Parts: sequence; structure tokens; C-alpha cells
Amino acid sequence: MGDKSASVHWEGRGVKGEGKISTETGALRDYPYGFASRFGDDRHGSNPEEILGAALAACFTMAFSFACDKAGLATTAIDTTASVRLSKHGDGFVIDLIALKMQATVPGIDDAKFQEIAATAKRDCPLSKALATVREITLVATLR
Repeated sequence: MGDKSASVHWEGRGVKGEGKISTETGALRDYPYGFASRFGDDRHGSNPEEILGAALAACFTMAFSFACDKAGLATTAIDTTASVRLSKHGDGFVIDLIALKMQATVPGIDDAKFQEIAATAKRDCPLSKALATVREITLVATLR
């Protein structure tokens, strides 16, 4: 399979510092992030939580599509969002909730089977497993 990698370059002290995120594929190249884009309202940069949310949404969506395919069902469209909550915990912070919302078009499936496949995909996707320390990962799955 091979490793996937990302890198960060940071300059400056603490809340005044700024970082740049890059991925080996070039999807992110020197993309800015810092205190204001993480804890404030700066929309010119990213932050670790939204990148984590995007990664989990992507992983879960692929797992759901692959599971449907394995069950002989074709997914025609899947839209997933992930909201990641960063909460104060003692002197630091913790991610204590990730809320997934997925809407999918899967011809020929009933809602019970749809919910079963979605729950299994959430449980079994590699990023869900990697995030096992997150107190709660929720899923609202809607069949279109």
C-alpha cells in the first residue's frame, strides 16, 4: 500500500506563529494555518480539525461506497460532511465529537439495509479506527 505523507513548516512563537501545510500529492501546498484560522474567524487558512474532518468524511464515504458495491448495490452519489469539535480540557484541548452527515443515492436499497451498511462503514473505515479515542463519532445517514 505504501505510506502517505504530509508536512508542516512553522515560523514564529505560539499564537503569533504561522504554519504551512503540504501533502505529498500537492493537494495542499504551503497552505497556511495558525491561531486565527484555528481558534478565530480567519478564513484564509486551514486548521487541523477541518483537515481531520475532511479525511474522515472521505474515508467513510469510500468505505460506504465499497460496502454497497460488495453487496451488489451501486452508489450513484454520496455527499458527506464532518463537523469536528475541539473542546477545552484542563490546560489543553481535546477533540470530543465528530458528527458525520451523509446523504446518498443508492438505487434498489431499502432504508434498513442502507443504515446497516452506513453504520458498518463508519465503524470499519481506517480513520474511524484511528480515531477510537474520540469520545463520540455520530452519523446521520439519509437515503435520497
